[in-house]
Amino acid sequence: MELHIVIHGRKDLANQLYEQLRDNIESGRLAAGVQLPPSRLLAAQLGLSRKTISDTYSRLAYENYLVGKIGSGTFVNALHTPTQRQRPSSELASAARVKKWQDVSLPLRHPTREGTLRYDFLGGATGKTQFPHDEWRRCTQYALRQMSQARGFYSQPEGLPPLRSAIAGHIAFARGVKCSADDIVVCNGAQQALDLIARVLIEPGCTVAMEDPGYTPARLLFAAQGARVVSVPVDSEGIVVELIPENAHAIYVTPSHQMPLGMPMSLARREALLEKANRIGAIIIEDDYDSEFRYEGRPTDSLQSMDRLGVVAYVGTFSKTLLPELRLGYAVLPQAIFEAVIKARQLTDWHTCTLPQWALTKFITDGLLNKHIRRCHSIYASRRERILARVSGDLSPWMEAIPSTAGFHMAVMFKVPVNLPLLVASARRIEIGLHPLTGFFADTLPRDGLIFGFGAIETLDIDPALDRLRDVLSQITVDIGAEVTSVARDASR
Repeated sequence: MELHIVIHGRKDLANQLYEQLRDNIESGRLAAGVQLPPSRLLAAQLGLSRKTISDTYSRLAYENYLVGKIGSGTFVNALHTPTQRQRPSSELASAARVKKWQDVSLPLRHPTREGTLRYDFLGGATGKTQFPHDEWRRCTQYALRQMSQARGFYSQPEGLPPLRSAIAGHIAFARGVKCSADDIVVCNGAQQALDLIARVLIEPGCTVAMEDPGYTPARLLFAAQGARVVSVPVDSEGIVVELIPENAHAIYVTPSHQMPLGMPMSLARREALLEKANRIGAIIIEDDYDSEFRYEGRPTDSLQSMDRLGVVAYVGTFSKTLLPELRLGYAVLPQAIFEAVIKARQLTDWHTCTLPQWALTKFITDGLLNKHIRRCHSIYASRRERILARVSGDLSPWMEAIPSTAGFHMAVMFKVPVNLPLLVASARRIEIGLHPLTGFFADTLPRDGLIFGFGAIETLDIDPALDRLRDVLSQITVDIGAEVTSVARDASR
């Protein structure tokens, strides 16, 4: 690859080269540690003498912009710090819009490798110890062979036909979804599916109804599209349908495993929701993010499987069953919006990378996905049981769990007043990651509680982590009275 240097005319050649190289280093376009071309190669590229190149390299090395390594070549000096770009002196015409995006908070961000705690009850995350690396590697090799036979064109925006067919078969078997491959669009995770659906349903001023508490990134996404997001409270049966506004264009729900509280939506509430959506002309966005993991009770139908009127857009993901890093999700769309979503998809990023699409196709059709889900199910079930035993045992003076039958997180509510910021900070100092429920509430009065994710924490780490949590709770609730601490000690015996 050639170094981008442009020489004008035949005058002051050495100084032209010097200034361009220096400016590239100072601006950061030539990053620290980048190797420059050998003087002979650069001289041939620019039509200059080799001496001109060598003299310029020497001058920049003298000024600490470059450093020579014997036997290796010439490199940008790692000690040099690029200068900061100057801010434009005049305000952008779109400054207000840019500021709006800058002010968007980004909750539920996963920690970096450097920020990972020893014990973290992070929701919506899986551990790599469960991931079938060898099997996925074989599927990736298959994907590479498939790609080598392709013609090199862009792929279909709706996804590879074999993958769409495999997804249709899987979700029909696992979730009772009624669809064909022609109803499916493959996306970069469920978040992109939500974004695409919002693009075609929402314009500034449109009303979107969603659960409160609910999935905060979805709320922020709809608001960023210009929607007026109306919070609708939930109870033990799910979203309170009669409080959904009559002018709603879209209704976002998580009926199989309410995010974040965890309870499923009752059958009567589902039927009422479908009837209302049809009456007011709204599309229901059903986010079925982790219900493939079920631990007790009878399986519940997806909302989409009950839809006879074409009002449900079903969104699913493989981030929970496999890995979030793969960014593989999908949407099953009603015919009323399918073509519009496909065109929006092509205009935004055209299509999902075909390499993981082919790999996932092989993974599903060979039965490896179902095998992996069964294996993970037993692991998550044991973790869930252990957390429930502790919450109903020695942690019961402080908290109680909300009944939940699916997924790999649960919500626990505090039974006594607790200083949540102090609890989270104190736990973090002893390597425990706790995640309050308060960030999921928008307009409804927040309730003090935690979301306990058990997909990423190792089974053997649960008891040590909860032992530490119990000790922290004993310390920070001492002012409530000695009775709580006394009960906790008795329960732990």
